Amino acid sequence: MSLTVVTGPPCSGKTSWVDLHAGPADVVIDLDRIAHAMTSPTAGDHDHAPTVYRVAQRARWAAITEALRHVDAADVYVIHTQPSAQARQKYEAHSARIITLDPGRDVVLERCKRMRSTEALKVAERWYATRLAGAPLKQASRAW
Repeated sequence: MSLTVVTGPPCSGKTSWVDLHAGPADVVIDLDRIAHAMTSPTAGDHDHAPTVYRVAQRARWAAITEALRHVDAADVYVIHTQPSAQARQKYEAHSARIITLDPGRDVVLERCKRMRSTEALKVAERWYATRLAGAPLKQASRAW
């Protein structure tokens, strides 16, 4: 069994990649899905209020903490746009396979404009700015 962490900017295909690789008995932790589960059925998939995201982030960390206890019994997939140094250490301590999906800045920004809110656009810009600033990256970049 294994831990796979999928990173990348918004609209890079992280959820689609996990959907293709995770099996029905695997644990999948996705902030967008958690936030959506915490709202009314009429809420959109990606454009939630800040309070919803804050609660969803806490729920995600609780889910990750519990899932890491079961990596020996199930494959665990975590979608995490830009893990902090602390999160990376936690993942590396569990021998995580870290995959970065990046189809390119222009593609991502166009997808954000077409599919999501201005918040996703801001997160994507921040993701690329951090990468351009030379943030350490121990990942294999893959286009999706």
